[in-house]
Amino acid sequence: MEGNRLLLLEDDGSLIDGLQYSLEKNGFRVEVARTVAEGRSLLFGGSREEIPYELLLLDVSLPDGTGFSLCEEVRRRGSGVPIIFLTAADEETSVIRGLDGGGDDYITKPFRLGELCSRIRAQLRRSAGAAAGREELRSGPLRVDLTAGRAYLEERPLELTGAEYRLLCLLLANEGRTLPRGRILDVLWDGNGSFVDDNTLSVYIRRLREKTERDPSRPEMLITVRGIGYRWKGGRDDGK
Repeated sequence: MEGNRLLLLEDDGSLIDGLQYSLEKNGFRVEVARTVAEGRSLLFGGSREEIPYELLLLDVSLPDGTGFSLCEEVRRRGSGVPIIFLTAADEETSVIRGLDGGGDDYITKPFRLGELCSRIRAQLRRSAGAAAGREELRSGPLRVDLTAGRAYLEERPLELTGAEYRLLCLLLANEGRTLPRGRILDVLWDGNGSFVDDNTLSVYIRRLREKTERDPSRPEMLITVRGIGYRWKGGRDDGK
């Protein structure tokens, strides 16, 4: 049985050899790109309309650019393919940029292969679950097309980062329920607290309100439940 098809974007030859061998031993099919240009060609080359991979492993620093820029291009094209960053840097600014640009997870070199495989499988399960579920989420003037991975406010496209999109989907899918902050973090980032904290979540909540609420300082839909978490109240009137 064929395994999930992965793209590995990495320029370290010794790491490529070890990762490709180990990932294939774990049942994955791996194609390798060593530059951003080569990655773009494999992702978008020819006349293909869809990303031909089920998950992307992107190194951050490459000879001709960064994995961040390729991730951002993938998201601009509307793809929700899971993306995990590989990097030697553990600065908070790199972590935030990677998540803000649409990354799903982040692992710092050197890492254990077992941990990487676990994260890959978690992202593939989440992606498969979304595909098997509802095709659309609606709440008042908001609509999320789960198939296309796009959100709309009064039928106007919303420009959301990957993290904002996942947060909106989680809230809409649980409309009317109070979600504890810890559960939100667990769902969005597999509970890996090494790079996500309450302050990061607060930033995403604020940005999501700025893009969905009439008056972000007086939210009508994304409600803070003090001491617990957040609730999507929904039901905002479409009228003026």
